[in-house]
Amino acid sequence: MSKESPEYLRTSLAAAMTLGFKNGLFYRDAKLFCINLLLTYDSGCAGNCGYCGLSMRRPGTYEDKSFIRVEWTAYKLTDIMERISENVDRVKRICLSMITNKRARKDTWEITKTLRQDLDIPISLLSSPTILDKSDLYRFKENGADMIGIAVDCATPHLFEKIRGKTVKGPHKWEKYWKYYEEALEIFGKRKAGVHLIVGLGETEREMIETIQKAYDMGGCTHLFSFFPECNSLLSQHPQPPVGQYRRVQLARFLIDEGISRIDNFSFDSFGKLIDFGILQDNLSSIIETGTPFMTSGCPGRDGEVACNRPYANCPPGPKIRNFPFPPEKEDIQKINKELWRR
Repeated sequence: MSKESPEYLRTSLAAAMTLGFKNGLFYRDAKLFCINLLLTYDSGCAGNCGYCGLSMRRPGTYEDKSFIRVEWTAYKLTDIMERISENVDRVKRICLSMITNKRARKDTWEITKTLRQDLDIPISLLSSPTILDKSDLYRFKENGADMIGIAVDCATPHLFEKIRGKTVKGPHKWEKYWKYYEEALEIFGKRKAGVHLIVGLGETEREMIETIQKAYDMGGCTHLFSFFPECNSLLSQHPQPPVGQYRRVQLARFLIDEGISRIDNFSFDSFGKLIDFGILQDNLSSIIETGTPFMTSGCPGRDGEVACNRPYANCPPGPKIRNFPFPPEKEDIQKINKELWRR
């Protein structure tokens, strides 16, 4: 039997566990506060992004493809909403993710409206600019979404074209994504739209931080991911970025998004590696000691704290955590301090 949107949505493994659809335990007792939902169609996604498990070029039927290296099982929207209503004390946000499929546009209107009517929980949309225009942003807001995410993913136009555009016979365009981000900020408001970026696709630290600064200067914020290869994708043999690289970019993103420092104050070596954050060492040490820069960056709940904390979405559960889904403990921060200055 076909399980397609709008009647069905796929949920992340973490969301399925949180809602009781699947059994399991989270490493170090992490808690998920945002239910991540994904539209689904038998015809799949038209994108051919080199790192993505949902790529048209990746072998296998669409319904069996993993996404961010984990299973996303389809459930009835009505069942998902019932489970969310039973867990309102722990669910702080819902994130509905589109795919590049022409049917997703109107279905996202409908699903957003249904969620908003029946659940008093903030809704984010991870949108697909390639199939949308400005009028859709107005519709999304009218139907109940309060935040918009734009998965630019690549830090430079060259990498975007190489990994997501014509080079891989993909439909996406760098200019379209940034224009849509600009329009989202205009309609939803300052800091109500965010850019997703993946560290480690071939950019330098300087290039990534320039893009983070651009997103901030336009009025929004950045949500970071550390590249982790998806089996059978075009980038399946591409290595993860060194942990030092990721930690430095995480700290730079925090300083920029919190208005503490800017790229103009940073220093880089001849390879584009970040070597100075442009603030007093005592102040920098105090910020590092909080552990906050190394926690998952995502949309907040009504309490202002990050709700979309995506436990272990870009690293296996275990000691090598890239995005902490909880406040790092003393031992974690000691390790982070060492990692920050590695190559």
